[in-house]
Amino acid sequence: MSDSDASRHAPLAGVTVVAIEQAISAPLATRHLADLGARVIKIETPGYGDSTRSYDTVVGGLSAHFTWLNHGKESATLDLKAPSDIRVLHGILSEADVFVSNLAPGALDRLGLSTVALAERYPRLIVVDVSGYGTGGSSDHKRAYDLLIQAEAGSCSITGTLGHPAKPGIPIADVGTALYVYSSVLAALYDRERSGRGTVIPIAMLDTVAEMMGFALNGVIHGGVEPQPVGMGSPMIAPYGAYSTSDGQTAVLGTTNDREWAKLAGMIGRPELADETRYAHNEDRVAARGELDEIVGAWCSQRTLAEIQGLADTTGIGNARLNTVHDLVDHPQLRERGRWRDIGTPSGPVPALIPPGLAVNWTIRNGSVPALGEHTASIRAEFGQR
Repeated sequence: MSDSDASRHAPLAGVTVVAIEQAISAPLATRHLADLGARVIKIETPGYGDSTRSYDTVVGGLSAHFTWLNHGKESATLDLKAPSDIRVLHGILSEADVFVSNLAPGALDRLGLSTVALAERYPRLIVVDVSGYGTGGSSDHKRAYDLLIQAEAGSCSITGTLGHPAKPGIPIADVGTALYVYSSVLAALYDRERSGRGTVIPIAMLDTVAEMMGFALNGVIHGGVEPQPVGMGSPMIAPYGAYSTSDGQTAVLGTTNDREWAKLAGMIGRPELADETRYAHNEDRVAARGELDEIVGAWCSQRTLAEIQGLADTTGIGNARLNTVHDLVDHPQLRERGRWRDIGTPSGPVPALIPPGLAVNWTIRNGSVPALGEHTASIRAEFGQR
């Protein structure tokens, strides 16, 4: 065994996570914890389970969502309205490090599992309560899905085009919340090493998207101007968008400061534009977005994607190709860097991406997607007699 092999380890080995979860925001967070070696016990409703199990059957009979979010976990079906199964749950919690839940408002309280009660009973437990709107406000009773939260938080209003708001294709409310859950749990585990105590972490999806809207919020608070959606671009930067090429592709070009704008002007053979006072600074260029998009678009339309990208790379201008999801599956940068691995499913191995945040000497668990209740018997045997 080499020194590098000997130093490899799973950083969360020995950490036990209990999850009463569904959909995306909690399951993605706990899957990342499982990737890093944590034991994740997923509690599901007998006969039904996580709602994402039934979204589709595209992955050998499993849903695309459930496969993405739940490999590396154990599934135990417990009826949490039955005293015997509540006792099993408490047996697990008595030895757990982290408890994560994103049930509907009030559901934990009705089960006698309020965050206050759990914190008092298990003082070393880290309790994460994910909700849509948080508690204490007039909307705290409302159910929350990704689209609903994005609509409430203004994300859809700056996506799409003027008069045609759109939900971003990626569920940013769910995914963003998952990443806050993940990072908060890691911080809480570190804090517990020093304090010896767990904590309660309430995380609201509305707060997550509101944080993501920071630049737009500041623009409105301090400038009073509502950002207008610009399709493949940003309301805050110009020129910055997608342009058709002579070979039927779409080049994506971006400038984020005055120096880059001068480079882009030179690249398209119009260096004099960099000296135009009405294009001098980003605010000026945003006001003249239509003019600049027309100029850059006309230049791109006379060149192939390869020509544009080659010139942009040489000039130091950020650029990309507008890809489809099919293109991403075969993306050479992912393949050449070994970003794919195989995970197990009840139907056999399937490809999955390696998690983005991974130290060079950490191992990851290429775990399997559990069948509904696959580990119920072993969990009952392990924790049922407490």
